[in-house]
Amino acid sequence: RRTGPFLVVNCGALPDALMESELFGHERGAFTGAIARHSGLFREAEGGTLLLDEVGELPATLQVKLLRVLQERSVRPVGGAHEVPIDVRLLAATNRDIEAEVATGKFRQDLYYRLNVIRIVLPPLRERREDLPWLAEHFLQKFSAEMGKDVLAMTPDALRALERYAFPGNVRELENLIERAVALSGGRTIGLGDLPPEVSGLAGAPTPILAELPPEGCDLDSVLGELERRLLLAALERTGGVRKHAATLLGVTFRSIRY
Repeated sequence: RRTGPFLVVNCGALPDALMESELFGHERGAFTGAIARHSGLFREAEGGTLLLDEVGELPATLQVKLLRVLQERSVRPVGGAHEVPIDVRLLAATNRDIEAEVATGKFRQDLYYRLNVIRIVLPPLRERREDLPWLAEHFLQKFSAEMGKDVLAMTPDALRALERYAFPGNVRELENLIERAVALSGGRTIGLGDLPPEVSGLAGAPTPILAELPPEGCDLDSVLGELERRLLLAALERTGGVRKHAATLLGVTFRSIRY
């Protein structure tokens, strides 16, 4: 089926009534606003694959209808009088503890068994840290291109900070973190100072401002970033938060302060 269509729907993104129409289709005039016939995702994915993302969000009524579709291998559009055969490979994904949902009655046991034919468990990012450098590099290239910047790499200290972090938000959190770092970066590398304090560990113990180069060397981006941060905050505090006056104190443009 790899040459067929691949369609995706987020089961938690639409109201129940619209989700039924989105999945199974509807006939013209089936409800208010149904000015044209809609075939539905099951029929549009004919010969290919349909992914039900966040399938644990489906309400009980739609769980029943989905179970019937899987059993009968046919759909009845909303407002339709006849069943339409389908030939679709179905994938379902959830970030919930689906067995617990079944035990508490929030997810139908019979539907769970229908869906749980071949199971693929994707470990959270904190359990596959060897993937982190590759993902970070991918997002770095992606957002550098999108923002028209020339950020090429991460410093070793920044990468080590990422590898220490637990990432409760998994890959999406990493993606957002790299996007933020690229947006705030003023150079060609991402340093500790470009990461949020909870990731960099700089919140409680700011990077020392060095008077001379230590024997073991230092992360120049982090040291300069911390110095810049302190001077910016001091200037804003002295001017009562007036950025124009703070810019004058620091000898930079108002635009630079705002950036």
